[in-house]
Amino acid sequence: MAGPGRPRAFDTDAALDAAVEVFWRRGFAGASLTELSSAMGINKPSVYGAFGDKAQLFQSALHRYVERNMGYVTDALEQPTARECAQAFLTGNARAVTMPGRPAGCLSVQAVATPDDSGEYAVLARNRATVQQLFADRFRRAIAVGDLPADEDPDELATFLITLSSGFAIRAADGTPRESLLASAHRAMSAFPSTAT
Repeated sequence: MAGPGRPRAFDTDAALDAAVEVFWRRGFAGASLTELSSAMGINKPSVYGAFGDKAQLFQSALHRYVERNMGYVTDALEQPTARECAQAFLTGNARAVTMPGRPAGCLSVQAVATPDDSGEYAVLARNRATVQQLFADRFRRAIAVGDLPADEDPDELATFLITLSSGFAIRAADGTPRESLLASAHRAMSAFPSTAT
């Protein structure tokens, strides 16, 4: 472990990317510290020194994952209409969970095997809840400006999107091809309300 003032002899981002891969493929419980440190290319004392314990490393890895793999969420939220927002989110998600060269599925859905798996399930659930709230707020604004009908429920619409995206992640991990998920995203839009007139 580097002493005070000495630079780390490893690339923090590259190490976190390696940890993301391990957690994504093995889950929190299945990823041993030995496997993590080996993939990250650093010894266990350096892992502890740089990232803390396994739970803290997982939280850092999740943050890195969101930074690198969930830009489509921000892109979707910036679309000019609620309908375009929903469509961009679903198609962006379908592409993200089937990205060549990366594990199929989504870290935030697959990293924890069961809801009883320590506090990591709560961390992932909070991440999904945060994204859901962003969409609910976006749809609430759409109703306020007349982009969506006044009788629509923004929370229900946001729940619909997050439920679909979680399903896409599971199906991608099962081997469902991107084209099939994109077709499902397109079909799901028939259930999304049209722009208010």
